[in-house]
Amino acid sequence: MFARFLFVMLCGVVTAAVQAGEVKKVTLIAGKPSHGPAQHEHNAGVLLFKKCLEEGAADQVAVTVHLNSEWPGADELAAADTLLIYSDGQGNHPALQEDHLAQLGKEMARGCGLVCVHYAVEPTLENGNAEFINWLGGCFEIDWSVNPHWEANFKQLPKHPVSRGVKPFGTLDEWYYHMRFRKGLRGVTPILTDLPPPDSLSRPDGAHSGNPEVRAAVLERHEPQHVAWAVERDDGGRGFGFTGGHFHQGWGHPDQRRLLLNAILWTAKAEVPETGVNSTVTDADLQANLDPKPGQGLPLDAKKKKGK
Repeated sequence: MFARFLFVMLCGVVTAAVQAGEVKKVTLIAGKPSHGPAQHEHNAGVLLFKKCLEEGAADQVAVTVHLNSEWPGADELAAADTLLIYSDGQGNHPALQEDHLAQLGKEMARGCGLVCVHYAVEPTLENGNAEFINWLGGCFEIDWSVNPHWEANFKQLPKHPVSRGVKPFGTLDEWYYHMRFRKGLRGVTPILTDLPPPDSLSRPDGAHSGNPEVRAAVLERHEPQHVAWAVERDDGGRGFGFTGGHFHQGWGHPDQRRLLLNAILWTAKAEVPETGVNSTVTDADLQANLDPKPGQGLPLDAKKKKGK
């Protein structure tokens, strides 16, 4: 009797230890340099995310980084619990090169998570639109969505693992909105929502600047717009879309940063702490690993080389 009791107890201890020690594999993919200084800093951004995850969730995730649109190998993709892409979109999207979209489809079908940040939420109508709506819950669609710079104020956040520890906040960013979501927002939980100001639609109509549908939604019906969202897919996977991230300094905001770090854990099916993923970012951290672009925001050693 005692031997049986001891056996059951030991099994319980081993099971708990395995569960507690389970480490999720996170792959972060950065696009090539783009835009002006301190904008679209994909490489510096994912390296900062890695630093923060290793600071606040080292016991939960193992992080691998790919820079300058380098694509992971098949074995790494197959082992990943979640993938994050922070890059330019449309024809320059890393996921839309060669057979990468098909590779992603294979991993999404087994329940792998997916996070897309800023321009990476924009595939093309011909390539990736339907897939991104399925995998992420929504995406940027030309002649429907818009990409103005405006100061958002997120006064309330829903109760969701992604929002744990995140306080209401606001930042100036290129917050894309009027995204093309799944019909009826099926499986989608809006996370960051605000009503954009009228001057965010001051540009003429264009593929990214305005259209009759978005003007009616914002200027006439005053419909708040979702600029970050989470989705639970039918295949068991999870997705997270975040339309901000144009300005690198935005990652210095603790609540914006915590939200994204939480989303990485959640899409990897790791437990998000009740207080969220804590991390510290200094001015030096924000200056680290910036792409060598001319102008303000260059790393100090690059400035010295240019005689600045």
